[in-house]
Amino acid sequence: MGVSTSAPEAGIAVVTVDFPPVNALPVRGWYDLAGAMRAAGSDPKVRCVVLTAAGRGFNAGVDIKEMQRTEGHDALIGANRGCYDAFAAVYDCEVPVVAAVHGFCLGGGIGLVGNADAIVASDDATFGLPELDRGALGAATHLARLVPQHLMRALYYTSRTATAQELHQHGSVWRVVPRDQLHDTAMELAREIAAKDGWLIRLAKAAINGIDPVDVRRSYRFEQGFTFEANLSGVADRVRDTFGTGSTGREQKA
Repeated sequence: MGVSTSAPEAGIAVVTVDFPPVNALPVRGWYDLAGAMRAAGSDPKVRCVVLTAAGRGFNAGVDIKEMQRTEGHDALIGANRGCYDAFAAVYDCEVPVVAAVHGFCLGGGIGLVGNADAIVASDDATFGLPELDRGALGAATHLARLVPQHLMRALYYTSRTATAQELHQHGSVWRVVPRDQLHDTAMELAREIAAKDGWLIRLAKAAINGIDPVDVRRSYRFEQGFTFEANLSGVADRVRDTFGTGSTGREQKA
């Protein structure tokens, strides 16, 4: 259980997340993932990283139960900083990152795959941000890298999910395959990338990041400020306790 790194083939590192039962990561898990991504990317022998997960789904976001059982705001601050660190580590990884997604990819999972260089998904994969049902905000920055702006807004406001096939139609998912073919398909793409010159592929990654129209770190950090505001105001607790049906502070005062 936790985050592990393997090297199944020359030039390829596989970082696997395993936090049963649903890969909802505790604060420590986000930092461990960030560290694993940085270590893999900085290894001169690695030319591509595959980010994958064990269990029922790719990622269910942060461990809300950890927040609920922790006094004060330490867990919230830790989750904010940990997610920021993990998302940035995927984006800043010195070599391309291929995300291999199965099952659910929710909340923080969107932050990870939205910052990956390529996504391969199983045909049962779903992607979404149920943040408004959890009393949180954030990762719209990354969902906007997966779907067009108006669809992003509709998905965000409703907490609905999109299928892997829908994202494939929008061009953000490279291939959609049966789950039993997911690993091999991700490795096939990683192998093609890893066949390039190691120094040149690093230059290519830096160049592509440099021409991004949106600074994903700054944009996501801006969103996180509203998450903290929701918690300080008490709205987040009310919504979490009722899973999306709690009234807002303004409605309570009316």
